[in-house]
Amino acid sequence: MIGIIFDFGGEPVEVRIDGNNCYFRTLQFGGAFATIEGLKLDYNGVCREHPDLELAKDWREQAITRFKDKLKTFKTEMEKINYIKEDLKKVGYVPLYMQQQGHRVVKFKESK
Repeated sequence: MIGIIFDFGGEPVEVRIDGNNCYFRTLQFGGAFATIEGLKLDYNGVCREHPDLELAKDWREQAITRFKDKLKTFKTEMEKINYIKEDLKKVGYVPLYMQQQGHRVVKFKESK
């Protein structure tokens, strides 16, 4: 299990990879983890990443399926978390800390 804590607009967000499962949560108010299905996806962001979904009625479901399929292409949890880290950095998420298998939290060099 690997987790990364990001800063997004002053709000901490945690992403956790546990095997083939990916969970997200905001840390304010002790939020519970949710899968990608439980997240609000931005239509404009999905269309920017996948232009072919712009006219699709089921754009949300297709985007979720593509995300899951992309994660399955990686062999290790570290490859998956690195993909998510780089992908979220493109849209303004700043990686702060990473924790692997319950070990000590490691601060990213590029964080504040």
